[in-house]
Amino acid sequence: MNTLLLDGTAWDLVLDSNGNIAVAAEPYALAQDAASAIKTFLGECYFDTTIGVPYLQQIFGKSPPLALIKSALVAAAETVPDVAQAQVFFTGITARALSGQVQVVSASSGQPSAAAFTVINPQGT
Repeated sequence: MNTLLLDGTAWDLVLDSNGNIAVAAEPYALAQDAASAIKTFLGECYFDTTIGVPYLQQIFGKSPPLALIKSALVAAAETVPDVAQAQVFFTGITARALSGQVQVVSASSGQPSAAAFTVINPQGT
């Protein structure tokens, strides 16, 4: 399934060479959707406040074990339709930000793909 292509740094829309909103295709689209799920804070989605990662409740400013953080991010990535398996690798962890890479495997095609993510604590603590 295709999704809107997002800039890896700003996580904002990107234009294609014709000036149209760019679209990401498989297999990268699946990894980008998993990264978006990882970037979603618990309670952030007004249509379903039960989805998302409990960053403010359990992660930022709390110093939980890395295994707990990783399992929460993997669980979020695996909520994306067609993700059969997800792995998360950290590249930076502070009290104010978390960055890394999510690697996913498509359930339908078996293709692996990866996308980088950065989550910033909006409270700055």
